[in-house]
Amino acid sequence: MATAKTNDVPRRSSRSLGAIVRANVFTLFNLVIGVLWALILIFGDWKDGLFGLVIVANSLIGIVQELRAKHTLDKLAVINEAPVRVRRDGREQEIAPRRIVLGDLILLGPGDRLLVDGQVTASEGLEIDESLLTGEADPVHKQPGDEVLSGSFAVAGSGAFTATKVGEDAYAAKLAQEASKFGLARSELRDGITKFIKYITYLVIPIGALLIYSQLRNSADFAAAITGAVAGIVTMIPEGLVLMTSIAFAVGVVRLGNRKVLVQELPAIEGLARVDVLCLDKTGTLTAGGMDLGDVIPLRDDEPADDALAALANVDPRPNATAQAIRQRHPAMPTGWVATGSVPFSSARKWSGAAFGDKGAWVLGAPDVLLRPTDPGYEQAATLAATGARVLVMGRTGSLDDDTDVETVALVTLNQRIRPDAKDTLAYFARQHVTVKVISGDNPEAVSAIAVGLGIPGGDRAVDARTLPENDPDKLAEILEHTTVFGRVTPVQKRQFVSALQSRGHTVAMTGDGVNDVLALKDADLGIAMGAGSPATKAVAQVVLLDNRFATLPDVVAEGRRVLANIERVSNLFLTKTFYAIVLSLLVGVLGLVFPFAPRHSTLVNALTIGIPAFFLALAPSNERSRPGFVPRVLRFAVPAGVICAAAVMLSFWAAHTGTSTLAQDQTTAVVTLFLVTWWVLVLVARPLLWWKIGLVGAMFGLFLLAFAIPLTRWFFALEPTDLSNDLVAVGISAVAAVAISLAVKLTGTLRA
Repeated sequence: MATAKTNDVPRRSSRSLGAIVRANVFTLFNLVIGVLWALILIFGDWKDGLFGLVIVANSLIGIVQELRAKHTLDKLAVINEAPVRVRRDGREQEIAPRRIVLGDLILLGPGDRLLVDGQVTASEGLEIDESLLTGEADPVHKQPGDEVLSGSFAVAGSGAFTATKVGEDAYAAKLAQEASKFGLARSELRDGITKFIKYITYLVIPIGALLIYSQLRNSADFAAAITGAVAGIVTMIPEGLVLMTSIAFAVGVVRLGNRKVLVQELPAIEGLARVDVLCLDKTGTLTAGGMDLGDVIPLRDDEPADDALAALANVDPRPNATAQAIRQRHPAMPTGWVATGSVPFSSARKWSGAAFGDKGAWVLGAPDVLLRPTDPGYEQAATLAATGARVLVMGRTGSLDDDTDVETVALVTLNQRIRPDAKDTLAYFARQHVTVKVISGDNPEAVSAIAVGLGIPGGDRAVDARTLPENDPDKLAEILEHTTVFGRVTPVQKRQFVSALQSRGHTVAMTGDGVNDVLALKDADLGIAMGAGSPATKAVAQVVLLDNRFATLPDVVAEGRRVLANIERVSNLFLTKTFYAIVLSLLVGVLGLVFPFAPRHSTLVNALTIGIPAFFLALAPSNERSRPGFVPRVLRFAVPAGVICAAAVMLSFWAAHTGTSTLAQDQTTAVVTLFLVTWWVLVLVARPLLWWKIGLVGAMFGLFLLAFAIPLTRWFFALEPTDLSNDLVAVGISAVAAVAISLAVKLTGTLRA
């Protein structure tokens, strides 16, 4: 057994060290900047090659942050892994999923996820849901000899199978490799940044060629021409944008990890910020996982209600929450009761049953499923459910194959434990304009009572999902828009609810803990599983609340909003730089002028107005609600701001160049203008100006003044502020440009104050 092939597969939430290094080092921007750096070192002044150190710093910071995130994810993933029950050497034991080997006998119960392929060896009503593999919603009854595939999960009954394919040979592992699950999935943010990079690349090539030609044609000094061309091309490249995005996501993962939240797919962080509808499964989310057995109300005095209830609760070797609650009072099978056949509980049936020889066949389940309105106990069950209790009916039946002929024997109430933090958490979502939908498989009256008690708007108008249209998605979507609480919802309907809400343009998050939530969690924009949930539920969710606390959700949403809002802020900074560089390069190339500053000048200004502040802004706290339209909103800010910056710099340089000053003095004038205008862009982007932001922008201004005040930095950055009239002109032009940018931002409405 020790030498057999083990179930060693890559974790969904993590990637290798090599992949992290490649992603941060071997990028298109790093290649371009590396080539330009080499040109400067060969033909120019080494001090103009300072920008090359940026790619080294960017790569190192990105690698370190991703490794921190990887360490956090891997540690939490181990906590999240549900142990697997196997039978080895004749005894049952629990092992880690990675310790499964070929030939292991794996035991299954409701909610268990199949991690390897195999062949069924035992089945007691075993039903396997293969919908995540085949798309077929109906569970498949499995008998000894049938094949089972990894990626499916047990929804009812119990059984065992022998592992025949493990590790990367298993079906689900092959699917995961083909799908390349790790990384940022499709999202507006990722798509937007990808578009920016693609279009900028298209622009850099022809404009860069024009700039190189112009500088070579109009400069007698080849080294000066190369230096001017490199200054323009380097400034066009938003090399830090991808880095800041990666850092924001990685730090988000670490922060959430510290709150015991496992992010299994990185795009989940963006989804957290965009969610506007939150679908809650009542059981395990609004209520705690366990229940307490309340009253057993006999409806017939001539039947052994207590013994029958105890027998039904002790039939299944893997009891669900209901059976566990009953077992607390009835821990053993009563004397003389031996099960000769059973039907396990499933969310689709909403009942379970067993035959006990001469004791007869008994069922336990939902009263509105097993009883007709005219049957004894039906009205009483509805009255009890309206108090918020979970109500079951127990009765005799002639056959376990027929749930339409049930003779009522007793009503059973189960007391659900409302989470103490549920009310405050729901109030938070109401303040954040996130609509809550409660969808449950329980009786609508019981769900409504709990919803009303928690202050959920519309909680008193619960809808029985059995009355909803089955083949009219538009009608269903219309009902969902105006209704909050639903009862008797089947697993398939939960999936339809998610799809209907998405069809109306909503970003839908779904929480759950039971196997009946798996399909909806998989289809939702953001699937959130409770840490105490079934293995199958946690396997498909993008986010797992390992501490099993519903109250953690506000922190999760706030983190997503922080990441998204801050990435938009830094995108405004980086793309303003790109657009002013593009406009400057076009003007210089067309007019045949010398480029207004050297690479070392752009390195200084970019570090103080973009690089350093962007790092702090990317990690700053923020609770801004996400808005759609990331790409057009950033462009509406960056394009006019970039054009105005370029015009101001060019005007200052031209005004200085027409006088008697030297080229170094003229470039210093341009640098002063560039800093002042882009510093004002930083002020606008940093709003609202909290104390630490005022300190940040003030520090950047102070560092710029120090660069002029210290002889060593003046020499290194080739600054010659000796022409006072030119510098005063630069300040005046910068002030006008700052006003123009402020007006443009106000007119386009791209920033919030």
